Formats: sequence, C-alpha cells, structure tokens
Amino acid sequence: MAEVTLRRFELTDVDAMMAWASDPEVAAFCRWEPYESREPLLAYLRDTVLPHPWFRAICVPVPGSGSGPGPGPGAVVGAVSVASTAEPCRGELGYVLARAHWGKGVATAAVRRALRDVFAEVEGLRRVEALVDVDNLASQRVAEKAGFRREGVLRRHYWHKGRARDMVMYSFLASDPLPAE
Repeated sequence: MAEVTLRRFELTDVDAMMAWASDPEVAAFCRWEPYESREPLLAYLRDTVLPHPWFRAICVPVPGSGSGPGPGPGAVVGAVSVASTAEPCRGELGYVLARAHWGKGVATAAVRRALRDVFAEVEGLRRVEALVDVDNLASQRVAEKAGFRREGVLRRHYWHKGRARDMVMYSFLASDPLPAE
C-alpha cells in the first residue's frame, strides 16, 4: 500500500493544487471545470477549503528528499473530504488525485486513512457515503478496495456538465471493520 498522510490544506499549497486542478482528465468526473489560472483556485482554497471542517491534503513522500509523510514536508498530490449532509449521522466522501499518482494505491490509502480519522474526529458520524459516476471505474475500485459496500445505482441522480448521470452509491459504516493499511 502506498505511503500516504493527510493534513489540513494551507494557502501555500495552491501551486501543488494547480498541478492537478488544471488537468482536464483529473477534472473529468469532478463537479468543477479545470482551473485555468491560479487566482480562482487560491480563492477556492481560501474561501471553501480552509474553512471546511474536513478537507485534507493527500501527501506522499518526495522522492530522494528523505522526507516521509508526517508533519514535515511531503508532496500534496490530491485532496480528500467528507462533507456534512442534512442528516448529522451521514457524511459524503469526495477525493481527487493527480494523474501521475493514479493506479499506485495512493487514493485507496488516502480514503482508508480518511475513514479512520473522520470517524474518530466527527462526533455522531455513523455513515460515510461515496457517490461515484457509473463510468468512473477507477474510482469505484478505490471505494471497494477501501472497504466501502456497493449499495446500488441511483439512476439519473446527478446533473453533471450538461447531462443527468447515473451514480453508484457506496457506504461505509462506523461499525464496519477498517481495512488494513
């Protein structure tokens, strides 16, 4: 499994974030369009990410630097968040990862770590949901390998970039065993 840590974002992460937030392939299944300049991303980071109660940077060791994950340096290669819902016992998981780290176990490791941390930190949280586009097979594999259970397909559930999309509903309960990291 990939070596991954999670930490709160800082404004200084904007350039690392721009590397993946400007990539059309990364943004394909995301709610946002690829960022074309640094200023709107900095505003999003400042106004949305920083005040969010559970929005974390996915960090990996920097090759050749001797810096592993932890409180010290590490490359910010993505984000994972758990957003509150109308029901305080539920949260909705979101994650995004730089293309250079796809297929290496980084997203799965980050989601597993997020589950462990969010259930420990958010009082009353009993269920984390992941809604994944039916065509995003890689993200479905991440959810499944992280221990989520597939509950079914919500047909035409989500308006995404000009059309109604089917979404696969996954869930992970606080009582489910956390997969080994």
